[in-house]
Amino acid sequence: MAGPKPLVAVGQVTSTPDKEPNFAACSALVREAARRGACLVFLPEGFDYIGRDPAQTLSLAEGLDGDLMGRYARLARDCGVWLSLGGFHERGQDWAATQRIYNCHVLLDPTGRVAAAYRKTHLCDVELEGRVSMKESGFTNRGTEIVPPVSTPAGKLGLSICYDLRFPEISLALRRAGAEILTYPSAFTVTTGSAHWEVLLRARAIESQCYVVAAAQTGRNHEGRASYGHSLVVDPWGTVVAQRGEGPGLCYAEIDLEYLQRVRREIPVQEHRRPDLYGTVGLPAAP
Repeated sequence: MAGPKPLVAVGQVTSTPDKEPNFAACSALVREAARRGACLVFLPEGFDYIGRDPAQTLSLAEGLDGDLMGRYARLARDCGVWLSLGGFHERGQDWAATQRIYNCHVLLDPTGRVAAAYRKTHLCDVELEGRVSMKESGFTNRGTEIVPPVSTPAGKLGLSICYDLRFPEISLALRRAGAEILTYPSAFTVTTGSAHWEVLLRARAIESQCYVVAAAQTGRNHEGRASYGHSLVVDPWGTVVAQRGEGPGLCYAEIDLEYLQRVRREIPVQEHRRPDLYGTVGLPAAP
């Protein structure tokens, strides 16, 4: 008889420019999820803070060896959970030369070790006249690689961040490399979120036949910024199996890898691809 399926928890928060209350809110959610038995806890892009402007965003950034990531490493150890920390404002090794940061998705294991660090490869430069204006490339360096999926107790986890969601190539590359769960920690605006959030996440799940986990920012982050919320988990069939709606909190989902394999068997899209016509995307196939 099969044992219990692994439980994942998806945290939704309203980060502000003040790092201390942000950490207090996130750590409380992680501890609550651990008490509920989650093995893997997902936090959204900007879990550390959301700055009012590029100057403040740059001034608050830290390295992966800084105080804040040290506190999250201790939290992972204390709770005995994996932590997906999506969208950490990272001062990389080139900070002194460039004065620019990376948008870094950090995966910590239950010992607090950095199991993987993915730096956002698609930067959000969008201009919706009179509604949304964002130019992430003005202060952020693009990442240069897709990180191979990481084995966790819930399954093989592929890392992306927010705007990456609009590019199916990265999800297909991660799927080909063996991913079973794709994660998109995000801070979608209300305008783009209400139009595109759920349909994009479900599309990524259906085409890759993976679970998709998306932790989101929610509510008013500061006077010039509001986020859409609606953190969710989608199964490999495209069904939303957990959703938070609005406001801070958690939602939970069981990851059923036997069901994932059944979906892949019944509609074997990977076997039906035509690389002879349109090439092969991304990372090499998993052994």
